[in-house]
Amino acid sequence: MGKQQTLQKNVLQLDFELGPSCNNPGSPKDFNDSLEFHNFLKSQKSQKSQKTRKVMETTPLTLSFIHHFGEMGSRWGINRTVGQIYALLFVSREPLCADDIAQALQFSRSNVSMGLKELQSWQLVKLRHFPGDRREFFEAPEDVWKIFHTLADQRRRREVEPTQSMLRVALLQTPSNQDEVYAQERMREMHDLIEQLMDWFDEVQKLSPETAKQLLNMGTKVSKVLELKDRLTGKSSRRKEDPSSNAA
Repeated sequence: MGKQQTLQKNVLQLDFELGPSCNNPGSPKDFNDSLEFHNFLKSQKSQKSQKTRKVMETTPLTLSFIHHFGEMGSRWGINRTVGQIYALLFVSREPLCADDIAQALQFSRSNVSMGLKELQSWQLVKLRHFPGDRREFFEAPEDVWKIFHTLADQRRRREVEPTQSMLRVALLQTPSNQDEVYAQERMREMHDLIEQLMDWFDEVQKLSPETAKQLLNMGTKVSKVLELKDRLTGKSSRRKEDPSSNAA
């Protein structure tokens, strides 16, 4: 099949999809299957797909969640604008483009673009494309556990791991006096606790969402088992002893 025949086939297919409602300025014969006519039909199809796509309307319910998430986001170390953008994507049934977000939240287009880039760096949004539309659309992962998994992993890399590295370097140094000996021991306690928590975190990361949820549901049952073990080994009684009463 030659190039002209392929173009003619594409034109006829697009013309069939658009139907009689499209105000075509001509026909394939008038344009002699020209590229101009082909591009015109493509643009009409793109406009048609954009008009049929529904964008969510913000309601008092969703706005209260979005505004709260923005406030809490500033406390978690992210920009308020970024928090609100993510909250909007989280409750939206359909992927949204930057223009949709800017209109819904009354943000400038530049602020939305910067916020989306930050969310992408955190791997908290997914990029989507639709046929006949050049714009980029974004959506939040549907699985809440996956969102928590990603957020925890990103915060570990940005906050916990630098602290671990600093503590390792500090513990390798030789203390020059008793004050540094004491300070180094305190840092060792912090280092060991972080290492233990991160080992536990690594094990949890390997679990499937279903198994992890079961582990969380065990909650108080685990603490009761540990209390029973302490009673059997005699540790609980020693913990409850008051040193001041012994001294008296």
